[in-house]
Amino acid sequence: MAFTKEAASQPPAPVTGDRGLKKNALGTRDIVFMLVSAAAPLTIVVGIAPLALAVGGPAAPVIYIAAAVALALFAVGFMALTRHITSYSGFYGYISQTLGRVVGLGSGLVAWMSYNGLQIGLYGLLGIQASLSLKSLFGLDVPWWVCALVAIVAVWYLGWRGIEVGARVVAVLLTLETLIVVIIAVVVLAKGGAQGISFASLDPANVFNPGMAAVLTLGFSAFMGFEAGALYREEARNPDKTVPRATYISIAFIGVFYAFSVWIIVTAIGADNVQAFAAGHLNAGDTAYIVAAKYVGPWCEMVMSVLIVTSIFASQLAFHNTINRYTLSLSREGIFPAWTGRISPRHFTPSTAGVVQTVLAAVFVAVFAAFKLDPFTQFVIWVNTPGVLGILILQALTGIGVIVYFLKHRDIRLKWYLLPSAIVSLLVMLAVIWLFTQNAELFTGAPAGSPLNTVLIAIAPVVLVIGIVWAAIMRARRPAAYRRIGGGD
Repeated sequence: MAFTKEAASQPPAPVTGDRGLKKNALGTRDIVFMLVSAAAPLTIVVGIAPLALAVGGPAAPVIYIAAAVALALFAVGFMALTRHITSYSGFYGYISQTLGRVVGLGSGLVAWMSYNGLQIGLYGLLGIQASLSLKSLFGLDVPWWVCALVAIVAVWYLGWRGIEVGARVVAVLLTLETLIVVIIAVVVLAKGGAQGISFASLDPANVFNPGMAAVLTLGFSAFMGFEAGALYREEARNPDKTVPRATYISIAFIGVFYAFSVWIIVTAIGADNVQAFAAGHLNAGDTAYIVAAKYVGPWCEMVMSVLIVTSIFASQLAFHNTINRYTLSLSREGIFPAWTGRISPRHFTPSTAGVVQTVLAAVFVAVFAAFKLDPFTQFVIWVNTPGVLGILILQALTGIGVIVYFLKHRDIRLKWYLLPSAIVSLLVMLAVIWLFTQNAELFTGAPAGSPLNTVLIAIAPVVLVIGIVWAAIMRARRPAAYRRIGGGD
């Protein structure tokens, strides 16, 4: 049956001891900070944008604008859906209630796997950057995995203390990383860059070069986490207004921030030189640091080396909160064990889910460290890549769900642009997924056609199929539990 807002005025029946998450804890600003922090703006500018420049050339800033426009069109339909279907389960809940519980459970497992992959993998990058910062600033030689484990504990503590506490922390960290980019931009523009202020990034000859199609997926991957606002509905003040507003603001900010920041790098190095320069510095990963030191001074490079660590940390905290809420949803609906859905009676947070996620992250770090695997080329890439593809698949399934739902409910009066925007964004999303699979080597670093690429690409689809089979078995053997999938009744 259709799961309408009227039928879903109450959240799913909580597990024993579940008093519910803290109500009215988040406003629009808090959610914006959480969503933008998940995207780790400074991390993308320093770590990923140079790859986009090396492959796509001076037009690389355009991929972020293109991704922002496509995701804004996606958000139009997604946010409209949230006004007619109440769910505290993010993509999992909305897919379940539009495409059915069988596909829904598959999407729930993909969501849980994907966000864990994104969050856990980044501990490798955090460990590297923190270790380098401690070495350069204090002369301390601390292994990357020690830094990662310390960060894991800190993320757990802030997640346990409360969503509003985490929101305040990421607000400060996000403000600092934005400020340093603004400082660099002002100085670069004041000095006229390397070849004057140029808009070669918008030159059609640069925009439509073959490399741009390959790096378009990098643009979309930079927005991972923006859609998690729907997960905070239970804790948001006036969620029908705050969640959509925060989602649109986040997409706009991320798109403008990335495009502007990468254009500043193009201007600082010169449109004629930036592609070769970025390609020559990919292994060192110091393109943005060189720009900072050259135009602003060594102190700026030093500050950036610290802020890159806090940027990743803020992202980790945002993803930690997202994962905990997916775990809570799957527990409430009988998919995960009931004990994983226990709520802290003191802070009204999904405390047990937080412990589970923390232990899982620590185990991954310990295993990769024990086998002396590279924290970036192996840990980050192997664990992150399935997560990126999984989120893209979830976005596509949600887009299909939006179209299906509103075509079924013709009695709902829609804005004229809603269905066209949903269809266009879905087509773009499917194209991006295809481009991702065809250019996986950009993410994995392995040669094209490598078995490693095939394995990493296969993980998300395999998890989706496992969930679908699991749901089909539940439908036959545990019909009562099956009906609870995705917040059903």
